[in-house]
Amino acid sequence: MPKPQSPLVVALLYDGLCTFEFGIVAEVFGLFRPEMGPDWYRFASAAIEAGPLRAHGGFSILPTGGLDLLEQADMVIVPGWKGAEAPVPEELVAQLRRVHARGGRLASICSGAFVLAATGLLDGKKATTHWRYAEILRQHYPAITVDEASLYHGEDNIFTSAGSAAGIDLMIEIVRQDYGPDAANSVARRIVMPAHRSGGQAQFLERPVRTRPDTEISPLLDLMRQDIHRPWTIALMARQAAMSRRTFERRFIEATGQGPGEWLAAERVEAAKDILIRTQRPMEEIAAAVGFGSAHALRHHFRARLSLSPSEYRREFGR
Repeated sequence: MPKPQSPLVVALLYDGLCTFEFGIVAEVFGLFRPEMGPDWYRFASAAIEAGPLRAHGGFSILPTGGLDLLEQADMVIVPGWKGAEAPVPEELVAQLRRVHARGGRLASICSGAFVLAATGLLDGKKATTHWRYAEILRQHYPAITVDEASLYHGEDNIFTSAGSAAGIDLMIEIVRQDYGPDAANSVARRIVMPAHRSGGQAQFLERPVRTRPDTEISPLLDLMRQDIHRPWTIALMARQAAMSRRTFERRFIEATGQGPGEWLAAERVEAAKDILIRTQRPMEEIAAAVGFGSAHALRHHFRARLSLSPSEYRREFGR
């Protein structure tokens, strides 16, 4: 009986290719790894359109073959995409559906989620993409539950990942599922990456709400940021803004999209992140400096917003 071939991973190529995302796929699945033995992945690249194809950085690319390669693929990976509004070719959609129908896997990095979404295979499922594209994906494909907090997500042989570097996390996770933790650890060590990153992409988000510059409570928000350690109660905020409490809370939500307590907690987490990155101050000192009052409260709010502890954040991002 002939020995089955090792899994064939096919990465899609297109004009305007996201170079870094493709490099991630090629590094994990296309690099010669004799230490993994003869059953390691096979790798190929498939052009979805006629050339010449160009990649970010100003160079041309030469694919292994065309879309017919997908007929042999055990897994197809979409390394980014041309843009959220860029149409996905119908022939590509049909090929991806056929791959999935016969039990093959589909995966995307960053904006590549829009290609998988176009197949309809993500409808009724949870998926992720870069946090900057999450709302656009949600609007274009309301049948998908878009999770902008996760680094990656997998369901029913379809995998999606967040921003570019999160593709590394997903690719290592796929190796772990296929070949076990030792193989995943080996690949991670070789590319000098943790085999598993704590937290999700929420830890990288910009502050999601920006106050309108003309709002009447802007001076108060500036003052609160300057005196973040102060025990700001809603009653104190309202007095400082010279408003009744009811009026103040309504105007605050209109200006920021958040309640006063939620906004203040988020600002305190941002201030704590800055201290954690720049210093080695103990947690109790940091908690007092940003107004949380205790290290326990600091840890609670960190985990609620970033899905990791202050100590984990310091280890990953500290100088």
